[in-house]
Amino acid sequence: MGFCNKLGLRQMLRVGRICSRSSTRAVSSFLVGPRHLTGHESPHFLGSKCCWTNRTGAIGFLNTKLNIGSYGPCLSTLTETILVQAHDPSLLALEIENAIDQQRFDDAWRAYEKHIHMDGVPRKSVLSKLITGFAETCDAHWLNQSYNVVNHAFEEKSKLLEKEPLIFLSLALARSSLPNLSINVVRKLIKMEAYPPVAAWSAIIAHMCQTATGAFLAADMVMEIGYLFQNNRVDPRKKSNRPLLLMKPNSLTFNIILTASLLFGTTKKAEQLLELMPRIGLKPDVSSLIVMARIYEQNGHRDEIQKLRRHVNEACGLSESELRQFYDCLLSCHLKFGDLDSAVDMILDMLKKGKNTKRSLEAAKAVLEAVENNKIYLPYEKTKPVNSGSSNKSVCTDSQMLNYISFFKDKSFARLELDARELLKLLSGKLQEQVGLVKSEYGILYPTETMYAKLVKAFLEADKISALASFLVKASKEDSPVSVESSFVVQVINACISLGWLEQAHDLLDEMRFSGIRVGSTIYSSLLKAYCKEGHHEDDIAALLKDAQQAGIQLDPSCYEDLIQSRAHHNNTTGALNLFKELKSLNILKAGQNEFEMLVQGCNNNGAALTTKLVEEVRSGHPVNHAIHDWNNVIHFFCKKRLMHDAHKALGKMKALGHTPNAQTFHSLVTGYAAVGGKYVEVTDLWGEMKVLATSSSMNFDQELLDSLLYCFVRGGFFLRAMEVIEMMEKGKIFIDKYKYKSLWLKYHRTLYKGKAPKVQTEAQLKRREAALHFKRWIGLT
Repeated sequence: MGFCNKLGLRQMLRVGRICSRSSTRAVSSFLVGPRHLTGHESPHFLGSKCCWTNRTGAIGFLNTKLNIGSYGPCLSTLTETILVQAHDPSLLALEIENAIDQQRFDDAWRAYEKHIHMDGVPRKSVLSKLITGFAETCDAHWLNQSYNVVNHAFEEKSKLLEKEPLIFLSLALARSSLPNLSINVVRKLIKMEAYPPVAAWSAIIAHMCQTATGAFLAADMVMEIGYLFQNNRVDPRKKSNRPLLLMKPNSLTFNIILTASLLFGTTKKAEQLLELMPRIGLKPDVSSLIVMARIYEQNGHRDEIQKLRRHVNEACGLSESELRQFYDCLLSCHLKFGDLDSAVDMILDMLKKGKNTKRSLEAAKAVLEAVENNKIYLPYEKTKPVNSGSSNKSVCTDSQMLNYISFFKDKSFARLELDARELLKLLSGKLQEQVGLVKSEYGILYPTETMYAKLVKAFLEADKISALASFLVKASKEDSPVSVESSFVVQVINACISLGWLEQAHDLLDEMRFSGIRVGSTIYSSLLKAYCKEGHHEDDIAALLKDAQQAGIQLDPSCYEDLIQSRAHHNNTTGALNLFKELKSLNILKAGQNEFEMLVQGCNNNGAALTTKLVEEVRSGHPVNHAIHDWNNVIHFFCKKRLMHDAHKALGKMKALGHTPNAQTFHSLVTGYAAVGGKYVEVTDLWGEMKVLATSSSMNFDQELLDSLLYCFVRGGFFLRAMEVIEMMEKGKIFIDKYKYKSLWLKYHRTLYKGKAPKVQTEAQLKRREAALHFKRWIGLT
């Protein structure tokens, strides 16, 4: 029996030696049970512990239970067998690498999990290969797994993470429409002080900016990175700051994010980025001027656009489309503020310049024709044709972008920079499609039918018929339509008739006649028929008939028929008989009548674009309250100067005059209070006003406003209000950047409500505590 006990102890010691050995091969030892030793409890075993130390220095224990009492001389007394198997971490690492090379990603993931349980995070080379291998798939599942690998390594041992694989992963995530994970990888790089060069992360945000959520997150990322360089915080003379300076945003970065912000409507954040540019020592380039103008137009800052006008007129290298965008912004702002005089001056100036340019072009064309007829050839320099499909084309292919080897070879990230520029062109092209007030023909700018429709609508809403007529007269002198019937003067009157505004149409027709502008018979016929249809405009009909006769206008037979029926309907048989005699005396043939009707129909189909636009504009649009833009500008000015008391007084005056604040009003106030610092109580008061307005009016809460509110409430510790905002955003399916608010909690509220709840607390204290803990769970910290 003693011999058996000694033998059992010797075997147990052998197990301990195997478990503690950091060998280079898998080892199997003796079996003492029906299954592998995993530390499970069983009544058949007695307790013993094997301990080992893994490569990370952690002490592990292997629990076994042995039955020693029945050992015999030949070890036949062992009742069961247990297998103790020790894996070699280096073999697991090799298995991960081989699985990635052979695209056996499931096997690679299982080997990685075994490695984590046994030896922790793999070494640098294996970890990088795992991250890039998963990233190259561009599959959402494996991209998420790659991000999980990075996240775990960052928490456990961030020194094992390398910069290039993380940049590659962030790029792959951005390309696969996972912008929230992509930006988090960049944030981790910055925390690790492995600063990505601007050429690399510009391409990342360019891919992120293809979606609305990505553009919003990219704007946040530029703000976070730009904050590091504000007010010359980084000394360029220090050699240690060179990697950080390589990350500094440039003009390309800002053009990408500003264009995307415009495209997806996050213009308040775009304006904050514009304010950031001078603080980091960056001057806008020529292209940035146009983007700035569009941002100011969206936010209603007309004075800022007027300041830019001189720079735009003096700038060299602006394309035709860029000029078109700028003047579109300026015209739109004039309409927003109800400044119809300035809008009219701009349109007439465009028409005058267009007329002069046309004359110059016609003169130049005549000279060229004369030269060709006389067979006199001007000297010229022969140039080689430009091959549009040259090898220098800057579009990067998918294989170049998603292959880590080629990515790694490009040390300067030149391909990524080219890719970012191409994506900027794509965004700019989409932005140009939104220009609707100005068009260009052969380099000449003209107002579109939409512009005319908006301007005419504004004149009619303001009841400025004489001013509208004056504009139409001046425009008619500058414009040279193919026919009178296709001129926009006629189309405006036709639109008024279509909308039932017969009095305005008649007034405009009188103004045209007094100014000597001849209008065709179709307008008179249309207006007379409309009067007849309504049936109570006998005086107006008589006056219009007299005007038509004095002007020598010949009405069509169908118009006479309507007039005769109208007179007969009102028992005016004498007037009906006189009209019938007049119709007979004109001797208009039926064929001539058909030809006339065909002409009118042709004009209505081909030349009535403005009529259609005006009718659509009036029927679909809502009256614009121009005063709101003026008050928003006043409040924005005070908030920018941090004069919050004056801003609040202006808000009170605005409401007293009957103007309802909108999202832009409150956004200026919220950001103003946040800039002052510590004014979070005032922000909660604003939130209360907003909730009241939301129930009583059609106020829209956009993403920018709600995100600003949520930031203020989390920063100030008002978690009850923060959860209200979160609930509203989640209900409206508005994206929330949880990583940002998790970082904000860890920075300012890490120790909040960590201990046990006090035994005695008021109901308000209990609610605040529960809201804070609810927010903590929401960001994933519990």
